[in-house]
Amino acid sequence: MSGLRNYLKNYSSILIAHDYLYRTIPKIRYKINPQRALSNLFKSRFGYYPDLEAPKTYSEKIQWIKLHYHNPLLAKYVDKYEVREFVKSKGMGDLLNRIIGVWDRVSEIPFDSLPEKFVLKATHGSGWNVICKNKKQFDVLKAKTKLNRWMRDNFFWHYYEWVYKNIKPRVICEEYIEPEDGVDLKDYKIFCFDGVPRFLFVASGRSNGKTHFDFYTTEWEWLPVQQYYPNAGNVLPRPELLDDMLEVARRLSNGFSHVRVDLYVENHRIYFGELTFGHFSGLHPFTPSKYDMIFGEYFTLPKEYI
Repeated sequence: MSGLRNYLKNYSSILIAHDYLYRTIPKIRYKINPQRALSNLFKSRFGYYPDLEAPKTYSEKIQWIKLHYHNPLLAKYVDKYEVREFVKSKGMGDLLNRIIGVWDRVSEIPFDSLPEKFVLKATHGSGWNVICKNKKQFDVLKAKTKLNRWMRDNFFWHYYEWVYKNIKPRVICEEYIEPEDGVDLKDYKIFCFDGVPRFLFVASGRSNGKTHFDFYTTEWEWLPVQQYYPNAGNVLPRPELLDDMLEVARRLSNGFSHVRVDLYVENHRIYFGELTFGHFSGLHPFTPSKYDMIFGEYFTLPKEYI
């Protein structure tokens, strides 16, 4: 029996390796079967294959969305530049951080004329950010190398999130948001289902490289759940503008079966971060696993664009 288990384990690894090659080698990646690739990738993370016919957990439903829900508008909403028009259309343009510039090529970025602090973002991916807190210590060559690599990349091939497949690669520069405490910029990520905020998590500790995720109800009750990063170990203070953030999330999520609305609060002001339709691409387990089912119960799959 142990021999059979080892064979199956190795066979699964081979399939995952093949899927990696399909993603990274242009000549063959277009032959990939996304459903098979996602099933294998999911199995490698969760230890079981997802039910893609009748998904029940939050993570399974994200995989279903990636495979079946191809609403063309969503590509605009995940584009870090185009989404600004959507926010303005909701009457919340005052939440947008000021843009310093937007460029189609890294070579066009005037690094010498940028301010002492700034944030560069590749508009067509997730987590593709370069932060400058001190221009005198900023490594321009390293930043250019990283940005050029992202500009050549298509985020779709990482985890098959359809919304990223046809986004125009660009780089935007935004003003750096100065943390009120001078240290840590907290990121509030609000999970909304059918226009209703249900829970959120706070990303803290990023400034010192010790990121923590803490989940809360919308009443600011701490939830005993972990995902990818450890908890901070203490209940964070309730943000002063929590009710206002929830109202912003409610307005921005109206009309979507599920979206995560990311916001910042600093100096008594709310800043819009981004919209995410596939939190962690549905590929990082919750601990304890029951929360995957609990969160999934809020998630009603859409029927259009199937």
